[in-house]
Amino acid sequence: MDIFLQQLVNGLTLGSIYALVALGYTMVYGIMELINFAHGDVVMVGALAGLSVIAFLVGQGWPAFWAVTAGVLLALAACMLLGWGIERVAYRPLRKAPKLAPLITAIGLSIVLQQVSALLWGRGYLSFPAILPTTSLSWNGVILTGIQAVIIVLALLLMAGLLVLVQRTSLGRAMRATAQNPAVAQLMGVNTDRIIALTFVLGSALAAVAGVMVVAYYNVGHYTMGFMLGLKAFTAAVLGGIGNLAGAVLGGLLLGVVEAMGAGYIGDLTGGYFGSNYKDVFAFLVLIAVLVLHPNGLLGRRAREKV
Repeated sequence: MDIFLQQLVNGLTLGSIYALVALGYTMVYGIMELINFAHGDVVMVGALAGLSVIAFLVGQGWPAFWAVTAGVLLALAACMLLGWGIERVAYRPLRKAPKLAPLITAIGLSIVLQQVSALLWGRGYLSFPAILPTTSLSWNGVILTGIQAVIIVLALLLMAGLLVLVQRTSLGRAMRATAQNPAVAQLMGVNTDRIIALTFVLGSALAAVAGVMVVAYYNVGHYTMGFMLGLKAFTAAVLGGIGNLAGAVLGGLLLGVVEAMGAGYIGDLTGGYFGSNYKDVFAFLVLIAVLVLHPNGLLGRRAREKV
């Protein structure tokens, strides 16, 4: 039981990160029916930007708390500006184009962001400074580290805040109206261009926080780190029901738990052969199973074709 609980803690930590990134995918798809495959690389930009600022400020003698706070704020600013620029320059001119055009553009943007990041930060691995507290809570053999607790709590607060924003505010009503029918929303006075741009900005802000969480958790960052993370977050969004915010949260948490349980239990049963080195396999096997049995995802519903 203690192994199960420990893997559950590890899975919820990973799942919280996946859920934050998956929300960016699902918000954009819900409004534009577009899969923004460059979103994982926005996470990478936020991670490396935040890591660079934190490492620099720590080298200047800043306290850990203020260095991390400044790093997160700069990552937020960089990713929000990047998200706005991506929508304005790359996707807005293609709204009336065939759906394949923005999809190819998204893949191209992903490659561009990776290569630009390689030029800015280099192709080597960047280490997160050893400034985070090493305190942890232990109960019946289950260990919850300080960074795990911060990631889970902060992610839950951000996800809850986003759900409240979408469901309880005028901006959220405008977002839901734009997602349902952009033409009618415009007739009701909604500036759909502005709403779509804000959706990209909000998703990029969550991506920035998730990126800093990743480098703080794994203590390393790299210019290719966004590819697999973005793919898993997209998997989480599809698993929960693409376009459904609650589904993205549920899918992310489930995906993290499945990955941790698979790496832990199956790794032990096979003597470590199918352990952490093959943890990605378990996540995508579950995705295939869910899509075969419930193609719309766990919380997704069959949508009517828009006319």
